[in-house]
Amino acid sequence: MDRFHPEVEPLHLDIDLDEYEGAYVVGDVHGCPEPLDRLLSTLGVTDDDLVVFVGDLVRKGPDSASVVERVREAPNMVTVRGNNEEKLLRGEKSLDPLSDEDLAWIESLPVAITMGENLVVHGGVDPRKPLAEHTIDDLENTRSLAPGGSYDPPYWYEEHAGPPRVFFGHTVLEEPFVSEWAVGLDTGCVYGGTLSAYDLRAETITAVPALRAGVERSDAKIVDVAELG
Repeated sequence: MDRFHPEVEPLHLDIDLDEYEGAYVVGDVHGCPEPLDRLLSTLGVTDDDLVVFVGDLVRKGPDSASVVERVREAPNMVTVRGNNEEKLLRGEKSLDPLSDEDLAWIESLPVAITMGENLVVHGGVDPRKPLAEHTIDDLENTRSLAPGGSYDPPYWYEEHAGPPRVFFGHTVLEEPFVSEWAVGLDTGCVYGGTLSAYDLRAETITAVPALRAGVERSDAKIVDVAELG
């Protein structure tokens, strides 16, 4: 895999999947600990399994601190830093009752995780340029390739031809997006949708419903995967 931008490289984590029995990538949790616990239970995750999150553990949901604690204290769980974690670090948003220790942990998070030919980032990659030109903001926020368009097609994951195969969140989807070179897993748990996980061994998706009404979100900001080209 190509090297990352010098800004990104120190925040890049490389994981050897052979060290784990099972391996799962989980979508945006957004402060919703109850569906997270249900998803992990449904998957039957043990200490011998790896769980990787696509970022945005925090904000919008009812209990970000519990989600941070759950992931921070588990030796077999790791997450990339999402744009919502970045907002806390940059002082653009604040979130009680996260402690100074929680924020220090968030600051230490990678912005990119590689596992063989798999790459986990929060937002995505721009297929028009190499990884060596991607900044932290690129990896956390990339979505639309249209000039000035956040939720206007084409989206980067429609154009990305790999390798690597990129697992991402950030873009809220009606259902997971799965193609040869991209897997999108933000299925709007905090908005009353589902929390989704991809099993890297079995190559299957598991999702659990949020079981709560969730935060309001415009339909224009939820991508219907079935309508993509």
